[in-house]
Amino acid sequence: MAENTRILVVDDDSGIGEMLKTLLEFYGFEVTVSEKPDETEEIIKEKNIDLVMLDMLISGVNGTDVCARLRKNEATSEIPILMMSALHDAGLKCRNAGANDFIAKPFEMEDLIAKINKILDKKESQS
Repeated sequence: MAENTRILVVDDDSGIGEMLKTLLEFYGFEVTVSEKPDETEEIIKEKNIDLVMLDMLISGVNGTDVCARLRKNEATSEIPILMMSALHDAGLKCRNAGANDFIAKPFEMEDLIAKINKILDKKESQS
C-alpha cells in the first residue's frame, strides 16, 4: 500500500515535519513537508499528493480553515485529510471541517500508520 503513496505533511514545526518525513519514508511513503498552509493546493497538484497530514494550528492559520478550503475546491475535494493536534477537543472540530480522520499529538507511529492505511484502503475501495 505505501509504495509510491505521496503524503503532504503541513506543519509549522519543522522538527515535527522532518521527523514525520523520516519515519514515513521508512514505511515506504514519499513525503513532502510544508510549513506554508496557503500553498497546500499548489503542492497537492504539483506533487500529485495522495494524502494530506494537516496540523490544526499552523503559524496563525487554523488548519480547519485549510481543510474546509480543500473540501470546497473541486481539484482537492477528494484528497484524504488526516488532521493532527495536541489540543484537547480538536478531533470533532477537525472532522466537522471535513477531515477523514484525526490523530492526537503526541502519537505512536504504529497508530499513525494504521490510520493512514485505513484512510488509503477506504479511498481505494471507493474508487
